[in-house]
Amino acid sequence: MTIKKMIIDKSPLTFGDILNIAEKNNARVIDIIIEETQMNTGLSRKEVLDGVMKELEHNLEAIERGLTDGCSPIMGTVGNDLTKNGVVELFKDDFINRALIYTMAAQVGNHVIGLNPCAGTGDSCPYTGFIKAMQDTGYEAETIAETAALMLKVGSYFRVGKTTTGCNMEGFGAGATAVAAAVVSLKGGSPREMERAMVLAISPTVGVPCTPRVMVPGLCSTHIGGAILVGNLAAGLAVNSNLEVNVPIDVMFVMASQVHPVSAKQIVPVVVDYLKPFFKTKPEVEALISEDVKLAEKKEMDSMMEKAKSKAKEIAKGVAPITNTLGEAVVGGSSQAVGSPTNTARIAHYLAKDTGKIKKLTVELYPELFARRGINMPGVVMGAIFGSSTADYKMYKESIKKMNSMGIEVDVVKGTEYSIQKITIETEETTVMVDALNRGGGRLVIRDAKPSKEKAVEIADKLGIVLVNE
Repeated sequence: MTIKKMIIDKSPLTFGDILNIAEKNNARVIDIIIEETQMNTGLSRKEVLDGVMKELEHNLEAIERGLTDGCSPIMGTVGNDLTKNGVVELFKDDFINRALIYTMAAQVGNHVIGLNPCAGTGDSCPYTGFIKAMQDTGYEAETIAETAALMLKVGSYFRVGKTTTGCNMEGFGAGATAVAAAVVSLKGGSPREMERAMVLAISPTVGVPCTPRVMVPGLCSTHIGGAILVGNLAAGLAVNSNLEVNVPIDVMFVMASQVHPVSAKQIVPVVVDYLKPFFKTKPEVEALISEDVKLAEKKEMDSMMEKAKSKAKEIAKGVAPITNTLGEAVVGGSSQAVGSPTNTARIAHYLAKDTGKIKKLTVELYPELFARRGINMPGVVMGAIFGSSTADYKMYKESIKKMNSMGIEVDVVKGTEYSIQKITIETEETTVMVDALNRGGGRLVIRDAKPSKEKAVEIADKLGIVLVNE
């Protein structure tokens, strides 16, 4: 079957479809993208590539403004600051260094003459900064245009998937994913390596809000700059290691797009609450606002500042000396998914000590922990049945096998309450239970325990398990 026939049969193409067609035909991902565009537009290959570069003309001009006389209310003159006395070395790698600086300059230019947006104007910054770096480091014109085509194709999915505010589907998320795909392409990577890189690049961006809505000075720099860095890291890992990445790009993208509106409704309001006092505005705009409104806003901001100071003090009260900051080692890779439930199980073990042989273990885990049972159940078992600490990597490997040889019945239940990790041990003489909430870092909240919550707290203290109150 020809590439054209496969494109027709699969249309409209997801990015996963594009990768599959490229792999089956031993073709470059870029070639599938260009072929699809030719079929949809009737343009020649040259016309497609010329059109792609035409799309970037205004944004490249914005970079020039950002490098010279441009000044942004939130980014200042960062582009000029980093180049006026020669290109500052933020990173040793000259290409990454230039891509970063040009990305910053693009954001400055965005606030001077605007940018042609993709998912938003945020992701246009790393797209254009990356292409400008290619132009300045000797890449051939055709390779530059092809890479631009690839990045814009990645961005086109984010453009549709982005439905509200959020850097997760714009500057950081879309930018990092497009950069990852571009770097894999330039390294001559395979379609599967490109997929792995894109999935890795999306992962740290999921749920990340805007900073917010680009109103706070400086913060956007590490979002859009982070797209360059995360994309390069993801590509390097995908091409140079056997790191397992088993999530298809289409699944990862859809998941990110579904988290996106939830982030806007749940995370952004909190961000705005704390950062609103630091929003930049303009005197001429403030002159349009009544004094009553400005006074009310000031009272609101003063109240928030006091709340922030109070919460900072609460956190400070719980800070241990730096000589006793790190907790006990946690085998299994996660102090949340393994450390906290294992410690809950340890407490239950010592509540049941000296009450006869263990007959049954019941483990109730909230949905996230239940989904991660592959790593936490060995820890829960070693804690509940053998009293092992989170650092006992030998027992972690053998715990389930040893428990099975002892004939102990196990019931693993998917809980519905957020953060629940409830451990029940039935012995020959009694039944003990620890009802706890996960707080990460191996820490937990003991809500209830049988035969005694006080005894459970005492055991936790003796074992050095950190308890929190809420």
